[in-house]
Amino acid sequence: MKKKYNWGILAPGKMAAKFTNGLKTVENATLYATGSRDKARAEKFAIEHGFRKSYGSYEELAADPGVEIVYIASPHSHHHDQAILCLKNKKAVLCEKAFALNTRQAGEMIAEAKKHNVFLMEALWPPFQPFYHKAHEILDSGILGRIIHLHAYFSFIPPFDPADRKFNTSLGGGSLLDIGIYPVIDALSFIGVPDEIKACALFGETGAEESVSALFRYDNGAMATIYSSFKTNVGIGCDLICEKGNLTLSRGRDMNQRVILGLHGKEKETIVFNPPALGYHWEAEEVMNCLDNNLVESPVVPLSFSLDLIKTLDRIRHEAGIIFPGVDM
Repeated sequence: MKKKYNWGILAPGKMAAKFTNGLKTVENATLYATGSRDKARAEKFAIEHGFRKSYGSYEELAADPGVEIVYIASPHSHHHDQAILCLKNKKAVLCEKAFALNTRQAGEMIAEAKKHNVFLMEALWPPFQPFYHKAHEILDSGILGRIIHLHAYFSFIPPFDPADRKFNTSLGGGSLLDIGIYPVIDALSFIGVPDEIKACALFGETGAEESVSALFRYDNGAMATIYSSFKTNVGIGCDLICEKGNLTLSRGRDMNQRVILGLHGKEKETIVFNPPALGYHWEAEEVMNCLDNNLVESPVVPLSFSLDLIKTLDRIRHEAGIIFPGVDM
């Protein structure tokens, strides 16, 4: 029988609800506690989802000796301080993307985890999904040859609210960290860290970047174009243009995963996946599997990948002139 782990949810909002619904399907996960700056909000979430305890502060959640793993679902701007709070209290941490606002913050989080020998992982959704696994399997087989160009995009039109985290620069607002991170993950996962980046952005009335485009160049001859926006409704996808054909990845927000293989001279093949619990349960399972094996980081989402990711996001921000108040580039 697998060891059961007590989970704490820090910042119980919409993203936390999605993750918790996945957590409920994992037999060795116990819904233990919620924590919010608003006690009533923490209590409401705990009652709705079946957690045993609720706290009106993050400090109380982190200090509870019964909490073994904390899932952090707050805005990007809060991840650094909250992760360090939990790590200092010897809690394993699964922190939502973007890991932090910049490379310095991410480095400090990783240093704190290593100092206390505590598990830390960025909650990246794509690496655990079946369509991603299938894409890697096809590319690794060599049937498509070398990747020549990758085009990845994520855009939708949310209701405008200047206080919302998507448009509030003090919360790390803008499309890049919220949804642009996914096309960047695609590029890093399938090609690697770019050797050169060019980028530009369009800014909205709050000063937040609402659309960003980036061009990645690689010394091996490959290129990638990255696009994210709150001003268009293109959807989510990644096109891999290769020597011997093309591979297209597409999905709904968290489901309806499709991989379309188009080899030159052959009919296209479409492979469809619809994972249970929107696929979030695999992140939780990974954390607990790592803890079972005394690992302090995940081999699926190693801290080195999170560092490569935030460094790349910083390079895009610098090129495009995206600035968060009081945060260095």
